[in-house]
Amino acid sequence: MLHISPSISIPDHEIEMHAVRSQGAGGQNVNKVSTAVHLRFDVQASSLPQFYKDGLLTLRDHRISADGVITIKAQQHRTQERNREDALERLRLLIQSVAIPRKKRRATKPTKASQNRRIESKKKQGRLKTLRRTLE
Repeated sequence: MLHISPSISIPDHEIEMHAVRSQGAGGQNVNKVSTAVHLRFDVQASSLPQFYKDGLLTLRDHRISADGVITIKAQQHRTQERNREDALERLRLLIQSVAIPRKKRRATKPTKASQNRRIESKKKQGRLKTLRRTLE
């Protein structure tokens, strides 16, 4: 059972995990032991509240496929158990990030003084370049 908040949790049968061989350095251990973990979680078929489902499906994240399946690969640690915990923690953090309301962006304009400073620096640079020209 993965606890998202005090009132929301995901049952273990909704999270699919497979052990696979890790990539990269590690010598003989990497070639023999399946320590990396692939986690798959189908958002639409889950028991999450609709608010979380909608938020996850609108996220622009490379870990979420077009059909709403979250795929996380954990291979940072040397043991399968630590990678399993890491994958579950990353899934929990991804789901919790949806519950945080995003601040609405407020459009701003540059101040008149900053505009004047910008124009003056451009004029100064232009004058400097004209002084560098060779006279004919």
